[in-house]
Amino acid sequence: MRSLLVFAGLLAVAFGIENFVGHQVLRISAADEAQVDKVKELEELELDFWRAPVHPDLPIDVRVPFASLQGVKAHLESHSIDYSIMIEDLQELVDEEQLYMSRRHFMPLTIETFNYASYHTLDEIYGFMDLLAAEKPNLVSRIQIGWSYEGRPINILKFSTGGVKRPAIWIDTGIHSREWVTQASGIIFAKKLLDGYGKDASVTSILDNFDIFLEIVTNPDGFAYTHSKNRMWRKTRSINSGSSCVGVDPNRNWDAGFGVAGSSGNPCSETYRGPRANSESEVKAIVDFVKSHGNIKAFISIHSYSQLLLYPYGYTTKKAADAQELDALAKKAVDALASLHNTKYKYGSIITTIYQASGGTIDWTYEQGIKYSYTFELRDTGRYGFMLPASQIIPTAEETWLALKVIMEHTRDHPY
Repeated sequence: MRSLLVFAGLLAVAFGIENFVGHQVLRISAADEAQVDKVKELEELELDFWRAPVHPDLPIDVRVPFASLQGVKAHLESHSIDYSIMIEDLQELVDEEQLYMSRRHFMPLTIETFNYASYHTLDEIYGFMDLLAAEKPNLVSRIQIGWSYEGRPINILKFSTGGVKRPAIWIDTGIHSREWVTQASGIIFAKKLLDGYGKDASVTSILDNFDIFLEIVTNPDGFAYTHSKNRMWRKTRSINSGSSCVGVDPNRNWDAGFGVAGSSGNPCSETYRGPRANSESEVKAIVDFVKSHGNIKAFISIHSYSQLLLYPYGYTTKKAADAQELDALAKKAVDALASLHNTKYKYGSIITTIYQASGGTIDWTYEQGIKYSYTFELRDTGRYGFMLPASQIIPTAEETWLALKVIMEHTRDHPY
């Protein structure tokens, strides 16, 4: 096993893939605001914060390159800030993930032989979408809604039993490209919709009344890059004028509180908002689709990690007009999710549950009149973070599906 992992590492170097040997992920526990401020000083090193330093009630997770470890730990210890090591060597997890993929998956011949318990590349996912559409063309179709910055098609699945611009539900996964469990879950959601119609009373009723649009790979350039060059890539791959740093955070690029606190104006930041709202073709494609459709009633954007179900707002402390209903529905959804594997989620508005985030997807959709706008943060709470083992794909997707059904059923039963 060890020799295989070493061989995988050598191949990565040969192909110019970003190497994370010796990188550790630290869980930092700040005791008070003063300690949070001291942790924020580390942001000058342009470290990869998986969970940002915001306030003492929230843990802080940060990936630290080997060359910076000694200095970062010394900084924390000198200010009596507690930390623990969540991931001892990130590259070991990356190598294990790649080895598992190489052993377990193959190009699918049918939707039944497709390996749902493995992570997949962009080409494999797009191939799966075509298989789905071919299996039941009267229920499923693939639609291209735009082109990515690097010229890849932006594809979505449409599940429909007929009609034009019927009330619709939108689900997207993978807007942050390194959150692989989300794209993998999106694949399983698609299969459940395909299999459920005519067999599952809830799915049948929903699809008899609504179309469902599912975008499995919302950031295709970034996702392809996580497979070819850098497993930890989060942003898009657009070129930033005047900077050597590439990409924009597509969840800070929407025209809802764009540019206010809760995003960065630094192109090298993981939360860089971009030069203007909707500058990213991946975001603009969804904006144009939503506006053109005009009858989307629920919009659910799926991320990882932290085990949260969130609703607007993120950019302002102003309460959403429908906050009471959104909160009650979120509770019902997370209770359904927990019923399967006892996975515990927190829920609430973005700004009160985690932090201020501006230019976010569901703030924009809510301001477009889509009442049932939600963001999930899937498993886990930090043990593996973005490197969730493939063995957790199916349980993660299955429990999330129960929550999604609650939201979709509520949308069906409460027309507006």
